[in-house]
Amino acid sequence: MSNSKEPDGGETSGHDAYWRSNLRLMAVLLVVWFVIPFGLGIVFVEPLNQIHLAGFPLGFWFAHQGAIYVFIVLVLVYALWMRRLDREHGVE
Repeated sequence: MSNSKEPDGGETSGHDAYWRSNLRLMAVLLVVWFVIPFGLGIVFVEPLNQIHLAGFPLGFWFAHQGAIYVFIVLVLVYALWMRRLDREHGVE
């Protein structure tokens, strides 16, 4: 990858592609972060409460504990994905 600047002083197309990939990844993970806890902890709580996990209704458990686990997994996914993206774009 070349470190040269474009004639107008803007970022190179490689940097733009890297940034677009980063933003796309963040957007996807933020949507997942919103949809899963909101959907499973609020919207579908009644059907999920029919299932019990360790003595607690699943909807209740997910709203209080499951959302935290989803967040931790998303942080790990972001770190691993960004490592791969850094290697692809030569910015590791």
